[in-house]
Amino acid sequence: MIKEMNNTTEEFFERVVQVNRVSKKTKGGDKRSLSVLVVVGDKKGRVGVGLGKAAEVQSAVRKATTYAKKHLIEVPLKGRTIPHPTFIKLGAAKVLLKPAPLGTGVIAGGAVRVVVEAAGIHDIVSKILGTKNQASNVYATLEALKRLRKTSGTL
Repeated sequence: MIKEMNNTTEEFFERVVQVNRVSKKTKGGDKRSLSVLVVVGDKKGRVGVGLGKAAEVQSAVRKATTYAKKHLIEVPLKGRTIPHPTFIKLGAAKVLLKPAPLGTGVIAGGAVRVVVEAAGIHDIVSKILGTKNQASNVYATLEALKRLRKTSGTL
């Protein structure tokens, strides 16, 4: 008997950040494929990133989304923002995240904006320093969110 698993359906926000064409020289000619970077989040404090590679865009997006959903991280939130400022350097990427007062909104560029919106952070100020590579900045932002710790009481 086959049992459907519809009771655990969760609504996830998915955003394709980057699509790269990749080609490889082989004995039989060029082998071409696509590499897709996807950010997935439930906008309630969980976010994940996945990289999928396939010959077609849809297959690569599906692979990346599946990976991202299996590797979600929990982001500690303090109301609608993060509990404390954090700075991370990951490879050439440097990302600064700072909590912001209520009503500020998401002041973040490209890659950081996608990740924090997927995580459900509504008020944050950020700055990308170093590289302009979106994939590097997404991974650096995810690492910065991993290193946040829940603070009790007032700051």
